[in-house]
Amino acid sequence: MIEARKPEKIKLGNPIGSSSSSKIVVRDLDFYYGRAQALHGINLEIQERVVTAFIGPSGCGKSTFIRTLNRMNDVIAGTRAEGEVIIDGQNIYAPGTDVVELRRRVGMVFQKSNPFPKTIFDNVAYGLRINRMTSTKGELEACVEQALRDAALWEEVKDRLKQSALGLSGGQQQRLCIARALAIRPSIVLMDEPASALDPMATSRIEELIVELKKQYTIVIVTHNMQQAARVSDTTAFFWLGKLIEVNSTEKMFTNPDEKLTEDYITGRFG
Repeated sequence: MIEARKPEKIKLGNPIGSSSSSKIVVRDLDFYYGRAQALHGINLEIQERVVTAFIGPSGCGKSTFIRTLNRMNDVIAGTRAEGEVIIDGQNIYAPGTDVVELRRRVGMVFQKSNPFPKTIFDNVAYGLRINRMTSTKGELEACVEQALRDAALWEEVKDRLKQSALGLSGGQQQRLCIARALAIRPSIVLMDEPASALDPMATSRIEELIVELKKQYTIVIVTHNMQQAARVSDTTAFFWLGKLIEVNSTEKMFTNPDEKLTEDYITGRFG
């Protein structure tokens, strides 16, 4: 059986010598589904405005981990986290944390696009309305337009904002969901395999969008597609059996990884 060494604290997301402050700091994070431990002693830091890709075989803890960053796992009965996840200096697992506000600051885009059965406009406006982030119709319209522009979708839908979002193509629906997440101006965007259900052309649009979005947002993406990780990310983290095995610049990870286990996975010897 392959054994991984105990992961040490790893600084994730910036090249050596960077002075950028850490956006996310994870300390000694363990996570459990009931009695089953899914994550073991995760320690890392993620810097601002970079794209970080999580890779590893199915069931290795990637999606579980990304969901700890905005406490989406809380909705699953019997789960618990131990350790700290600190975002902008605040431990999001501290008692009294406003989870609704947390999820406004840390947006999430899921594997399968999930537009609401509403118009294109109302999909993007939804979060703005429930969070009371605009005070006039003109302000609301401007925010919706900006979110659609940020998601590289405005030119395709500007003449049919009152039509159902369900009439969009799969790739357009996913970009609409990204626009919906961006509309409430998060500082972090989590993406759990956002292109796995899309055709190659739609996937390419999503990847171009991710690279563009890092100018404004901290992006964390889970992907099974190692070529995609190589194309869009600045840093790659490899998970195995609930442990963080290695984090490196994406270039180094795919050309000269530090760990034999990482090399075996990337070269297709398992997984």
